Amino acid sequence: QVRLVESGGGLVQPGGSLRLSCAASGTISGVNAMGWFRQGPGKQRELVASITHTGIPTYADSVKGRFTISRDNAKNTVYLAMNSLKPEDTAVYYCKLDIQHIRIAPSGGYWGQGTQVTVSS
Repeated sequence: QVRLVESGGGLVQPGGSLRLSCAASGTISGVNAMGWFRQGPGKQRELVASITHTGIPTYADSVKGRFTISRDNAKNTVYLAMNSLKPEDTAVYYCKLDIQHIRIAPSGGYWGQGTQVTVSS
């Protein structure tokens, strides 16, 4: 069984920064993709950023230049550094792991429980 545990969410003022972490445990082997999704109030869940097993990132247009995704394969952990946060970044952020996938998929796989990020003055 695979388990994902997120941490690092919280309340931050506009323009501030946060760093999310997601540690995966269980039977994880081979190539896998990891990513971060978010769901804001009244919105559908959307892909924020993803990273391949070899470290190639992709980003949603809305976060390019502000967010950075990275991973530590030895620790099965993915990170999301968020800078210049805006109120519209307020959402529950979920990490995702797709085993034996090169790229993240919008469904299936394994999900974390979510961590709340609130950007407000």
